[in-house]
Amino acid sequence: MGTGMRRVASGLVIVSAAAVLAACSQPAAPEGGATASTAAAPAAAAVDPAKAALLASLPAPYNTGDLENGQKQFQLCRSCHTIAEGGANMTGPNLYGIFGRTAGTVEKFRYSEPLKASGIVWDGAKLDQWLADPRGFLPGNRMSFMGVKDAKDRIDLIAYLKVETGHKPGG
Repeated sequence: MGTGMRRVASGLVIVSAAAVLAACSQPAAPEGGATASTAAAPAAAAVDPAKAALLASLPAPYNTGDLENGQKQFQLCRSCHTIAEGGANMTGPNLYGIFGRTAGTVEKFRYSEPLKASGIVWDGAKLDQWLADPRGFLPGNRMSFMGVKDAKDRIDLIAYLKVETGHKPGG
């Protein structure tokens, strides 16, 4: 490949990487997926006794979830959603307390009519269906996310959300 072609190819890689990073609102991760700022968090989450106990109390298959991978999968969601108690609504609603909540009911968030009218009560199974294909699961909703296609990644993401969003054991 000539020098000019290498520069063009190199430029395309840089532009593509920048677009991906901007879409995710996250810093680039080194090989292995962790950044300096997030490397310690998943490990801490995995050994935190309270989080480990909550994970173990979840119904199958979520009790086998990998919280580190779930946190990694949540990076796909962070540009639109927060998960902290009292966290802000962004492009999407805050997800704290999502499990057991009726879809379309977070105050001060403008939902699509199909989501408000759906009557969905979020649990692991419904969220799994939603995350696999948001547009196919509920046509007409405004979520532009294409979904998490890998079933294990969805299990890990849902387990992470259950642990991090105020899920109560048995709920």
